[in-house]
Amino acid sequence: MSDIGKALVVDDSSVNRQLLVRRLEKLGLDVLQAENGAEGLAVLAANPGVIDVVLLDVVMPELDGYQTLAAMKANDSMRHIPVLVVSSVEELDSVVRCIELGATDYLTKPINPSILAARIDASLAAKRLHDLEQESLERQRALNRTIQRQKEELSRFLSPQVAALVSSPEGEQLLAGHRREITVAFCDLRGFTAFAEQAEPEILIGVLAEYHRMMGGAITEHGGTLEHFAGDGVMVFFNDPVAQDDHVERAVRMAVTMRTRFAELASVWHHRGYELGFGVGIAVGFATLGRIGYDGRHDYGAIGNVTILASRLSSQAQAGQILLSPRAQLMIEGLVESESVGELTLKGLRQPVLASNVVALR
Repeated sequence: MSDIGKALVVDDSSVNRQLLVRRLEKLGLDVLQAENGAEGLAVLAANPGVIDVVLLDVVMPELDGYQTLAAMKANDSMRHIPVLVVSSVEELDSVVRCIELGATDYLTKPINPSILAARIDASLAAKRLHDLEQESLERQRALNRTIQRQKEELSRFLSPQVAALVSSPEGEQLLAGHRREITVAFCDLRGFTAFAEQAEPEILIGVLAEYHRMMGGAITEHGGTLEHFAGDGVMVFFNDPVAQDDHVERAVRMAVTMRTRFAELASVWHHRGYELGFGVGIAVGFATLGRIGYDGRHDYGAIGNVTILASRLSSQAQAGQILLSPRAQLMIEGLVESESVGELTLKGLRQPVLASNVVALR
């Protein structure tokens, strides 16, 4: 088989076909033949992606050159193949019609061998360029599919925001570390330690799966970034990596949604003999965010006093409470009904913290 290319000659005259076949073979091409347009289309359909150039007569039985050319250009798998019309019809109208139908060139018989060689070279070059463009396009499509698949896989292990960040052009800069104001929500279960000591591992895993499923839905709905699950503990932050002007409100609304849905779970668990409660701590402040971990295992996390404060508030929250730091309460004023729980002495903090509990959304 020739490395130069493969041609198809479509002509109802066997003499003309043989003349063209010999000339094309001298140029180094493999050649297929067809006696009319219908047969030529059948050969093209049977050899997808194989034929590099078609030499087409105009006057033929069954399907003439015009009809064959029109059918080729209407077919997505054939339209890119260069077509050289080779005909004894010299009228200008025929030339124009063929060019308008998509022919690459129009050569009149008898054909000058030098002109034929030049036209074949140009047609093959155009076909190779098209093939390279298609290969490049397919590689790009494959790459895009791979990137999308990786994003989908990442989103199974990371929050959607972080999964998108990892595969974005600006992601590396954000992953390297930056400082931003965020709202942190820390949630965990009341009575979980005692429950874990008594429950069978299978029951424990089942309860956590139900709990995490409920939490995950609320986190996603409100645009939170999940930092981690740690048993019954969940840390979520807002306003990073996607900026959110209403990050405090989002955190509070998420917590209220969780509290409502948890009540439904708790009712089911109560009938099974499990007594568990749910508490949340929410704080607002600046933190350093970015990639944390070691080679081979990284997380996207937030480090700062705001995360400690949210965690400590959560540990002090009674079942059903959503405790807000003073700044969070100030920024959410007017959007919630809240009640003061007084000053709390929190582990690791030198000064007591005046906290409030979210009773309901307004």
